[in-house]
Amino acid sequence: MTVRYLLFVCLTLFLTAFLGYGTYNTAKLLRTWTPDRNLLLLPGETIVRLILIGVCIGLGILSGLAPATLGWTAHDLDRQILWGMGWGVVVAGIFTITTRWLTAATGRRFYSDTVIQHIVPHDADELLWVTLAMVPVVVLEELLFRSLLLGGLTPLLAPWLLVVGAAILFGAMHSPQGAWGVLGASLAGMVFGLLFFQAGSIVLPAVAHYVTNM
Repeated sequence: MTVRYLLFVCLTLFLTAFLGYGTYNTAKLLRTWTPDRNLLLLPGETIVRLILIGVCIGLGILSGLAPATLGWTAHDLDRQILWGMGWGVVVAGIFTITTRWLTAATGRRFYSDTVIQHIVPHDADELLWVTLAMVPVVVLEELLFRSLLLGGLTPLLAPWLLVVGAAILFGAMHSPQGAWGVLGASLAGMVFGLLFFQAGSIVLPAVAHYVTNM
């Protein structure tokens, strides 16, 4: 293992922890603070995401790994987009149905929609802007959880271990949504991870992730 690659691993894990800490603090803040606009439309948040996207790209370059290993390819683009849309609809459908059943049976014991309420658009104009603002959200998460934590760590661990580990971390990022939010996001993360390795590209899971979120 080269010093360059070791630095990549350490910085990637630090970035993951940093985002997790930020997510936790945002959830705590929302318990006592009601934003006056959609969280996704806060200019500062979008700027930070764009900067972090640049950081992720920089980390990928720092790793010294081939772009294909990180999933930075666009082969069979039309096929990846179509399959991504299909998987996104399936994952979103399963999560929506299960969430409705769970909340009907247990109330808010295992699921909290506090964060969701602050990012759901409330009119047609807001829907357009949220649709655009969701792009950097998904790109950032896919670069980190698929390109860097899966593709970037393949020299160290078996793919199945990476899929499970990254999915657990991905689920933990959704802890503000309660136990079901964590479990559901972990399962979705496994699906996206498997799609990443199956396609050898970040495009397919990114499209699936975007459709799921919308």
